Amino acid sequence: MIDSLFAGTLLTSLLLATLWGSLALGHRLPVTLGIRWLAVMVWLGTGGLWCLLVWQGARLAPLVGMAIQMAALLAWWRQLKPARNLDWADDVAHLATGKVEGHRLIMHHIRHFDWQTREQAQRTWERREYDLRALKSVDLFVSGWGRPGIAHVLLSFGFADASGDIDDFLAFSVEVRRERHEKFSEIGGFFKQYELAIIATDERDAVRLRSNIRGEAVTLYRVLLNEADRLDLLLALVEEANSLEVTPRYYHTVTANCTTLVFAMMRRIIEELPMDHRLLLSGLLPGYVHDHGGLVPGFPLSELKRRGDITERARQAQDAPDFSRRIRKDVPGWSESS
Repeated sequence: MIDSLFAGTLLTSLLLATLWGSLALGHRLPVTLGIRWLAVMVWLGTGGLWCLLVWQGARLAPLVGMAIQMAALLAWWRQLKPARNLDWADDVAHLATGKVEGHRLIMHHIRHFDWQTREQAQRTWERREYDLRALKSVDLFVSGWGRPGIAHVLLSFGFADASGDIDDFLAFSVEVRRERHEKFSEIGGFFKQYELAIIATDERDAVRLRSNIRGEAVTLYRVLLNEADRLDLLLALVEEANSLEVTPRYYHTVTANCTTLVFAMMRRIIEELPMDHRLLLSGLLPGYVHDHGGLVPGFPLSELKRRGDITERARQAQDAPDFSRRIRKDVPGWSESS
């Protein structure tokens, strides 16, 4: 009975190590495609051999054999380092950076692309300044493409003009920093295939790209934070962006993505925020925020989602100069103050 249990545990461990190693080699081994596939097949073959030996009654030889393989693989894996200077895709060519001078936030490399297709855009990177005393709002954008629980999230900060109207918005997007030739893969995101990027954008860039060009469904939620927490969250994003410019990090599909990075910043501000499975499924993030009193009160989540669906309004607004105001029409927390 004990030997049977040990054999089952050992066999499961060997199978998992075989699978993980093959994916790691397949995604990150820096050789030609043919040699990479050969390395994967060799790894799968040896892993299969160890599993067969366990099935036939052996214990020590498979355990030692896989341990040696994994030690060599992990030694190589740990020496992989994220890069700063590669031939990046145009939309992630620059990371956001910023500095505070008195009451002013000076942001460099704000992306303001005019997208024509998924791959083509008129490309502009801008320097902009914001009066931190005029910071009045935070919004959460959730953009989904039909996969249950999976979405991309953006945070947008609104600044008031002299009359008190909120009409200037700075959006932040935590993204995969791809090389020009790369396509995104969720699986690759587990295996150090991409670097991490924090991009600052104009809303007409980030929102229209998703709603008007990619055909995604975009929902807007106004987030309730007091003045101090709004400022702290904005400056935390700027600090993290500056840090990435100096010390690059790998993107990770679960632990370092658009949701978990923002949550880590929020937890520095609101310490009692608990962990939750919805932090791993970014499409469910609004439910988490709603349950913790972070969205407009007096509405069930379903109503906030229905009224916050800005997809069609974004398509109608297209390149209108008051794009940000138009998409907020009828959104709870905005319609009442518009």
